[in-house]
Amino acid sequence: MTNLDIQPTPDRSLDELTEIARRVRVSILRMIHRAASGHTGSSLSCVEILVSLYFAEMRHFSIFADWPRRDRFILSKGHAAPALYAVLRESGYITQRNLDRLRNINSILQGHPDSRRCPGVEASTGSLGMGLSIAHGMALVMRDPGARNKPGDREPRVYALLGDGECQEGQVWEAAMSAAHYHTDNLCAIVDNNGLQIDGPVERVMGVEPLKAKFEAFGWYAEEVDGHDLGALLEALAHCRERRGKPSALIAATTKGKGVSFAENQVGWHGKAPNDEELALALAELGEGERG
Repeated sequence: MTNLDIQPTPDRSLDELTEIARRVRVSILRMIHRAASGHTGSSLSCVEILVSLYFAEMRHFSIFADWPRRDRFILSKGHAAPALYAVLRESGYITQRNLDRLRNINSILQGHPDSRRCPGVEASTGSLGMGLSIAHGMALVMRDPGARNKPGDREPRVYALLGDGECQEGQVWEAAMSAAHYHTDNLCAIVDNNGLQIDGPVERVMGVEPLKAKFEAFGWYAEEVDGHDLGALLEALAHCRERRGKPSALIAATTKGKGVSFAENQVGWHGKAPNDEELALALAELGEGERG
């Protein structure tokens, strides 16, 4: 298969992307409720980030999932797997029946992403701190500077989504140092900077700020962005794509539990599943009841 055999990800309006994000949140809540297990708050905080990547920024094709020149995505904060699964469903990699079996025995959708089972998952993750190293290794082997001079082509890019609490792990900064040393400019790290981790506020547990300045000190291009503003995310991702000679990092300010009022900024919703009443309230807030 050549680059001419397939078309890039179609352009979508911000309204279309917003509706996809709404549906993704509904899917996250439904599947975690059905499983009675899963990380609700951590999944809801990164929805716009994933939607901006999968439905606008990244080159990927569910019908050619193993296309060698596809962009790759690594969910380093693997506990937010329901968000990734909902996006993979919207993208056509998996089915609704798969979502209905989240965390079931023998399901392809485990509590953390499993690349051996789930189509569209590039690496098994969830042991925090490892995802950026994985992404950097992938980006290194796929570097193709010559592609920059070929009309309609570019070298594959790799995106890694980290949690802010995850940035307490030393391996994150070893990977950051290595990526800067090798000038891996087809690598983009995105930090879901929601300020909470399982034990409480990140600042209290082990402060990681200033993240932008730290990535810059390690030799990266870094930019801060509103992680729920799709337009701002797309603009920031374009800045990263255009950057040459160094890896890029986006520090995305987000809200834990975004979209569900009683879960927003509540550390107790880090890994809590909604009960029947909470699910009904959350779906009503997302306008799902109006759609039947």
